[in-house]
Amino acid sequence: MLTNKTIIITGAAQGIGRSIAEHFKAEGAHVIGLDVKDVEIEGVEYRRCDVGNFEEVIQVFSDINKDFGSIHALINNAGLSEFKSIWEIDESDWDRILDTNLKSVFICSREAARYMTEDIRSIVNMASTRAFMSEPNTETYSASKGGIFALTHSLAATLSEKNIRVNSIAPGWIHTGSEELREVDHHQHLSKRVGKADDIARACLFLCDPRNSFITGECLTIDGGMTRKMIYEH
Repeated sequence: MLTNKTIIITGAAQGIGRSIAEHFKAEGAHVIGLDVKDVEIEGVEYRRCDVGNFEEVIQVFSDINKDFGSIHALINNAGLSEFKSIWEIDESDWDRILDTNLKSVFICSREAARYMTEDIRSIVNMASTRAFMSEPNTETYSASKGGIFALTHSLAATLSEKNIRVNSIAPGWIHTGSEELREVDHHQHLSKRVGKADDIARACLFLCDPRNSFITGECLTIDGGMTRKMIYEH
């Protein structure tokens, strides 16, 4: 179903984006990873792009279309997480997070949509459970992820005229580092484990599957049940 389909993944160099790229490649897709860092995955094509820059995005999507024709799916995964005291955030901090996390979703989606002329026609945006709940000093990140949640259903409405589906995923705690996890980290989840990048990658495959064409404008929360858990001190 994905054989030779052109799938673009932003932020594919590491973490969740890398896993998504590997999963789509395993399904036979022609995967193109956009990042400012080298994407070093066998069989995945790398194109350097600052996805928060309109000019760079417009150019790279135009080039991809000229080289390969129709774009079949886009995964907007690029993002920065930076938590800083509200009293220390300056304008450059705000712009850096919002440009990378939120502006990129708009401009990449628009440019991909120009060239989605064949089957699949799916866009998946990476939101976060922090779009719905917060800890202190997460304002820039939470604002960007809340924006992605709202932008997703707006894009779904607008792009429906081109038969493009737009959905988002809100991951919870996804372990992508090398640090050791504790038992309490796992057991505080209803699932009894912390999430893995593969959990998100499989959801991207599901949302891009044309057999699931009745799903659009939706946000799929993948967090081991944490946003459904009532927490009281006893």
